[in-house]
Amino acid sequence: MSSHSDRSNIRAEIQKFLKLAVPLVSAQLAQSVTGFADTVVMGRLGQETLAAGGLASITFMTLLNTATSIVVGVSPLLAAAHGAGDKSRVTQVTRQGLWISVVLAIALMPIVGHLDALMLQLGQTSRTASLANEYLDVALWGIFPALGFTVLRSVVAGVSQARPVMVIAIAWTLFDIAGNYILGLGMFGFPRLGLVGLALTSALSFWGRFLSLAVYIIWHKQLRNYGIFQALHQIKPRIIWELLWLGAPIGIATAIEYGLFNIVTFLMGTLGTEILAAHQIVLQTTVVFYMVPLGMSYATTVRVGQWLGQQNLKAAKRAGYVSMVLGAGSMAFMAIAVLLFPQQIVGLFIDLRDPANANVLSIAVPMLFVAALGEIVDGVQRTANGALQGLQDTRVPMLLGFLAYWGAGLTSGCLLGFQFGLGGVGLWIGQSIGLAIASIAFIWRFRTLSARKQLQYSLCSCTPNS
Repeated sequence: MSSHSDRSNIRAEIQKFLKLAVPLVSAQLAQSVTGFADTVVMGRLGQETLAAGGLASITFMTLLNTATSIVVGVSPLLAAAHGAGDKSRVTQVTRQGLWISVVLAIALMPIVGHLDALMLQLGQTSRTASLANEYLDVALWGIFPALGFTVLRSVVAGVSQARPVMVIAIAWTLFDIAGNYILGLGMFGFPRLGLVGLALTSALSFWGRFLSLAVYIIWHKQLRNYGIFQALHQIKPRIIWELLWLGAPIGIATAIEYGLFNIVTFLMGTLGTEILAAHQIVLQTTVVFYMVPLGMSYATTVRVGQWLGQQNLKAAKRAGYVSMVLGAGSMAFMAIAVLLFPQQIVGLFIDLRDPANANVLSIAVPMLFVAALGEIVDGVQRTANGALQGLQDTRVPMLLGFLAYWGAGLTSGCLLGFQFGLGGVGLWIGQSIGLAIASIAFIWRFRTLSARKQLQYSLCSCTPNS
């Protein structure tokens, strides 16, 4: 009977998880398709634009995703509040999350506007820095709506209403793709704006996502009852501190992880334009795949957080492990696709019939093989990290991530790439090593922490008058 009950609970958890994960993964994939389309258009504009635009894009997204991860701190608190049936807490957390978004955007915009100077100091050519700056000066206007959308997405997902997030993301992704071709390449009589056109379309798309989800929340009967946009002027320092206490370590951890990929991108640039162009192709491909476990991790945080709000640690553990297995399995399928069709993937970015691109192809294919295998462990470590966030554990995973990504990943990558002469392939192997070590560390942390919390709840329930 117990075995049958366990299987039934697992099936139920898989169903509820997928109900959340599929829309969130779809939304993340839609967002990544935008970057994919950007890179395709950059490739059509030439290798120099591809290298500079890709560098600008990954640098911008590193900073944006770091800030986004800070406001993601609303997600575990919202999920726990919803699990406990505390509507007032859901409203207050969401409002303060929007205020944090405003402050982060104001702080981040001038930094993004002056990144070209940093690029020059890190060894990039003046032409590369100049082209990158054209993109960044426009893209920075999309920072606030991107952060605000993250907060609103968290509240919608936290009450298990994730489908509209998917619809909105897909709709504005289609707008973004169309705008990339029209403004980037100058079609239908519009001027050929190049990187400026790509950045302008992306900024408009961020605003479209944010405003569309805000309108949906105001319109939807259940969500409207929370009154999220009423009394927005009220600032609650205690809740803001609580959000930052959870969110800041997530942001730092994201900066550590993205920082690894960003530093590797700069290192690729020192190896030559062709290696950097090949790296951008592989990186943009993996970014698309990465969105699958990232969306799954958001669903994991919600499911684990909801069970935590109900003080059901056994169910929380089950939710975490289910997501890890599904994360690894989904990424294994994607890895097989990459291993079977590497040239076709590279051909999406550059013209393989052009002899000038032959070297880029030969460099990119072995990088793709390494990246594909690394994505499997990435599926595990991303969902495991989401499970830890559901348990409201963010500081220890931050430290574990630093040791894995920078201690093991970057060190081994530099040794393999420069000392052992493997070049760009060696740097990609190092990144995969860092992801593998992080996955092991996060699983260990989730196992020990969930067992500890379960023991604490058991002791409390057995204590008189507790």
